Amino acid sequence: MFLERTGGMKVGHGPAGRGRPVGGVAARVDPVSIDPADLAPAGHYLALRLGFAAPTVEVNRLPPAWVDHYTRRGFMLMDPVMRWLYENEGCVRWSAIEHPDPQGILDLAGSHGLVFGAAVAYRDPEGRRSFGSFARTDREFADEEMALLLAHVRARHLALVPPRNLTAAEIEALRLVKAGQRLKQIAHELGVTEGAVKQRLKNARVKLSAKTGAEAISRAAFFGLI
Repeated sequence: MFLERTGGMKVGHGPAGRGRPVGGVAARVDPVSIDPADLAPAGHYLALRLGFAAPTVEVNRLPPAWVDHYTRRGFMLMDPVMRWLYENEGCVRWSAIEHPDPQGILDLAGSHGLVFGAAVAYRDPEGRRSFGSFARTDREFADEEMALLLAHVRARHLALVPPRNLTAAEIEALRLVKAGQRLKQIAHELGVTEGAVKQRLKNARVKLSAKTGAEAISRAAFFGLI
C-alpha cells in the first residue's frame, strides 16, 4: 500500500468549480475497496497527505503521452484543476470550472482521451490535504460516482495518518525487532520478560492495524516511528 509513489512532478489535467458534499451510496460502500480505474477508465491521479514538499503517496495512472506533454510544458502552475484542488474541498466536474484556462489545458487533455473529469479534495482538521483528479472519455461523472471518489480519497488519507497512541515501550520493541534482535535478546536488553515483549509487540500491531509483525514494522517505519 506504500509503494505507489511515482516521483516527478504532480500531474493535473482539467478545470473545476463548485464543491459537492459526499453522500448517498458512498456511505454504504467500503471506500478503501473502490478501484478508481473502474470509475475513471481514462486515467486518474492521486496525491495523498500533502506535506510541505510532496505528498506522502502519489499515484499516477494518466496516459504517459499526456504526462510527458503536461510536464514538458510546465502546465501545473497554470492548470485550473490544480488551482481548485489546492483552494477547495469537496468534488466537482471539470466542466464546472470557474477559473480561467488561458492555456487551453482542458482541450489539450481531451485530445489525449481525458474528455470528462472530476476533481475531489479532502482536508483534515490539521490542514493536511489529499486530492485526486479522474477522467473518462464517454460521459460526465454522476454525483454518486464523485461522492464515491471523494470517500475513497478521504479513506486513503485517513489510513496514512500516523497512530499517536503507541507507547515508547511498544515503539522500542518494534525498533529492536527491526534491528534483528530475537525476543530473548530484547527482553534482556529491556529488563522485562519475553511475555512482556510479546504483549508490547501485539499491542503495537493492533494500534498499527497490521495483520502480522512484519507488517507492523513496515508501517511503523513508513510513519517514521522507528
